[in-house]
Amino acid sequence: MADYYTQTVFQENIPKADMTKLEFLLLSNIFESVEEESGIYFYSSEGARDFVWAQKSELIEAIEESRGHTSQVLAIVEEQLAKLTPDEDELELDMSGMSWEHMIQDIVRRSATLRYISVSAAFTCSKMRSDGFGGMAVFVTAENIKWFSTTEFLTDCLAEIVGGDDQG
Repeated sequence: MADYYTQTVFQENIPKADMTKLEFLLLSNIFESVEEESGIYFYSSEGARDFVWAQKSELIEAIEESRGHTSQVLAIVEEQLAKLTPDEDELELDMSGMSWEHMIQDIVRRSATLRYISVSAAFTCSKMRSDGFGGMAVFVTAENIKWFSTTEFLTDCLAEIVGGDDQG
């Protein structure tokens, strides 16, 4: 069996003051993180997590602190929190319905210091499989989220060589 990884690094640290408590809680569970003088350095040695475990009380506190800030993730978390029964104290949040890039975009939109966040990712595999390697870059601004993968780069290069010749 082959194991696939998406090693990811944020090129810019994010000042903790630029994040809502909810965004920080989620991002620090989706990614690994280190608090540095210039802000939080987010990275992942295996890949971003789609599921985040959190205590109900911690989520409620983070939601309340985050109200009044523009946040696309707030409604998604509130919806999932509302499904808990009164006796449940822990929630597994399914974050697959919203990409982490949108949380980053909300942070950049509100930030007085960040104009963008750039993220690099390497696709690797424990076996030497052609579909297990590559990479991508993500560039997030207040207005746009742009992705570019090594596959897109190679496709563009091939299109230049083929130049409309369907035979390759």
